[in-house]
Amino acid sequence: MGHAASTNTSSALPPGSGRVRAGATPTSELTRERTRSAWIFLAPTLFVLLLVAGWPLGRTIFFSFTDANLEAIGDSAYKMVGLANYFGPYGVFNFAAPEGFWSTDWGMAIRNTFKFAVVSVVLETILGVVFALVLNANFKGRSFVRAAVLVPWAIPTIVSAKMWAWIMHDQFGVLNALLRSAGIIDHNVAWTADPAYALWSVVVVDVWKTTPFMALLTLAALQMLPRDCYEAAYVDGIHPIKVFFKVTLPLIWPALMVAVIFRLLDALRVFDIIYVMTSNSVSTISMSGFVRREIVDNNYVGFGSAASTVLFLIIGACTLIYLKVSRVDLGGKK
Repeated sequence: MGHAASTNTSSALPPGSGRVRAGATPTSELTRERTRSAWIFLAPTLFVLLLVAGWPLGRTIFFSFTDANLEAIGDSAYKMVGLANYFGPYGVFNFAAPEGFWSTDWGMAIRNTFKFAVVSVVLETILGVVFALVLNANFKGRSFVRAAVLVPWAIPTIVSAKMWAWIMHDQFGVLNALLRSAGIIDHNVAWTADPAYALWSVVVVDVWKTTPFMALLTLAALQMLPRDCYEAAYVDGIHPIKVFFKVTLPLIWPALMVAVIFRLLDALRVFDIIYVMTSNSVSTISMSGFVRREIVDNNYVGFGSAASTVLFLIIGACTLIYLKVSRVDLGGKK
C-alpha cells in the first residue's frame, strides 16, 4: 500500500522537481547547449557545402529538362523540353533504339563503368588484404617496404596513366618487347587501342595504382586488433588460414566494407585514367566520359546534364544497396 502510494507520488512529480519518470529520457541543459553549439559550428560548413555541391547539382538537374547548349546558357536562350532528354527519341533511356539500348553509347558507358568498377574493386580488395597481412608481419625492412608499397598511390593518376600508356604502346611499348622476348606473344598487341584488351588494360593499371590504398586502410584495421585472441589460437595450434577466416576477417570486416564503399564510389565515377589511356573511345567510354563528351565536345548541355543526373542517381542507388546488403554504416559498425 505504502509502496504503491510512493510509486504514484513519484510518477506525478511536476517538471523540474529533479526526478524523472520511468521510461523518460532526460535532456539536460548542458546537452541542449552542446547541440546548439554543434549546429553553430556546422552551419558555415553546411552553407559552403550547399554552395559548392548543392547549387551545381541543382543547376545540372534543371538543365537536364532543357535543350540548353553552351552558347544558350549565357543568353538564357533555351527552353524547357520536359523529359525528352530522358525518354525521348534521342534521350538517355532510348529503349527504342534499333540496335538496342545496351548497344547505344550510353548503354555501353554503363556496362563499361560497372565492369571496370566491379572487377577493379574486387581485385584491389583481395590484393589489398594480402599486402596488408604481409605488411603487418614483423620482418627486417618492414618500414621501407611499407613506404615503397605506397608509391603507386602517391603518383598522380594522370601521370601514372600516361606512363602506362607508353609502356603498353603497340609499337614502342616495353611490355610488348618483354612479352615477345619471352615468347609469350609473336606480334605486338595494341593493349590500349584494341577493344578486346583496352578496358582490361585500364583495369590492370587501376589495380596497380589503387591496391596500396586498400592495403593501407586494411593495415590500419589489422593494427587495432587485440593480440590475446591470436596468442590463444597459437597456443591451441590452430592453422593460420583458419585463424584468418574465423578471427581476423570478421574483426576487420566493418572497416574493410567502409573502404570498399569509398573505393566503389570512386570507381563508378572514373574518368581520367580511361580518358588518358584510351582517348575515351566508344569501346571503353565511362559514364563520366560520356557526360564530358556530350557537354564539351558535342555541346549538348541538356542531354549531358540528363546523363549526369542519371549517373548521380546510379551512384546513390548503388551506395544505398551496398550499405543495406552489407549492413555496415559509414561509421564502421555492423
